[in-house]
Amino acid sequence: MSVEVLDGATIVNFVEDEEAFTVSIRDRFAHLDTDQDGLLSYAEMLKELQSLRVFETHFGIDVKRDPEELARVYGSLFKQFDHDLNGRVDLEEFKEETKQMMLAMANGLGFLPVQMVLEEDSLLKKAVERESASASAAA
Repeated sequence: MSVEVLDGATIVNFVEDEEAFTVSIRDRFAHLDTDQDGLLSYAEMLKELQSLRVFETHFGIDVKRDPEELARVYGSLFKQFDHDLNGRVDLEEFKEETKQMMLAMANGLGFLPVQMVLEEDSLLKKAVERESASASAAA
């Protein structure tokens, strides 16, 4: 994990860079697709869904949640990705829903920089790295 500074533009620019975004999505999808069948099951996506941090924390510390509530929330999130409701998420569904979530996050952040703790392999970290590489190339 690392602490990074980003704003909504960092995310929007990453999502709009079709090549960088698609490569990152394919890599993430391949990482999650443990049985390598080209589809993500609920079990394969569960860790990714948990990393979305949809539950409030108490000063950064996770609060113990009811297992039934967790199952409902993560099941609902999985259905957002599973556009055709066949119980599996393909690459296009994963890409489209991830894009929508990232754009919603960008909209929520706005254009004032904020510090965030990011996991090393997260798509937000990839967005920051892309922005840093672009800034270095322009300098």
